[in-house]
Amino acid sequence: MQLIDMHSHWGTKRGYVLRTQEELGQQKKTWNSETKYVTEQEMADYFRASNARVILDLGFTKFAPLEEVRALHDYSFEMQRTHPDVVLGNWFHIDPVIHGRAGLAELRRCIDSKAGFIGLGVNGSGSVPASDPAYDPYYKLCTEAGIPVLIFVGTTGLGAGLPGGMGILLDSCHPRHLDWVAAKNPGLRIVAARPGWPWQAETIAVLMHKRNIWYELHGWSPKYFTPDLKHDIARRLQDRIMFGGDYPLYTFERLTSEWKAEGYSQAILDKVFHQNAEAFLSGAER
Repeated sequence: MQLIDMHSHWGTKRGYVLRTQEELGQQKKTWNSETKYVTEQEMADYFRASNARVILDLGFTKFAPLEEVRALHDYSFEMQRTHPDVVLGNWFHIDPVIHGRAGLAELRRCIDSKAGFIGLGVNGSGSVPASDPAYDPYYKLCTEAGIPVLIFVGTTGLGAGLPGGMGILLDSCHPRHLDWVAAKNPGLRIVAARPGWPWQAETIAVLMHKRNIWYELHGWSPKYFTPDLKHDIARRLQDRIMFGGDYPLYTFERLTSEWKAEGYSQAILDKVFHQNAEAFLSGAER
């Protein structure tokens, strides 16, 4: 079984997606998994043993000072250069309000580094939505450089169950923002991230209307996908759905077994697990 994982996190303490004690305490409740830190080598060895090639995400950097962000980007590049057989590259989050023009320069530096795959992660959770004009120069740079943008849709496990949801506005990840970005940036290659619940039907409508959007489904067990998403994975979206592992919150063993338990044909599973991602990464159009 081959896997191309379009979205996972770091299992190392330095890169772990959940940062505070409150967030770490939610891991069992939200993802039914336990916190366990590993070394960089152990993480790469796990990917290798799982026959997985992975794109990593350091989503918490959008809140960090830019000096810390630069250091974490260099940490990401070193991991990719050390383990290119299993780490394809990275999604980088730079907040246009917090980091501004200096953040744009940092994105340019990352693009010029040429260390594997590079894409810009845009998550409205705790920040401005993807349709905010502050992102316009970032989208322009991504279009010119030919790198994709990952736009998060649907609810998030971050802050779930905590007082006020940590101040996160779920509406900032409504698929209307995905639709707006795709409409205004027709030359931009976009990946929608996460199941779009509670707006799954709206997310599918955007995907069917805007063919410059692909779709990766990290963060959820496939058994909890809505019926309309399950229906279209094997039909209208079968050439644009890509696997997202959300390691270390989920294991590859758990997710692949739960995908198989949904009754999809082997041909559909091959598309989801690696073939669609291979097409996306090669620049093929659908």
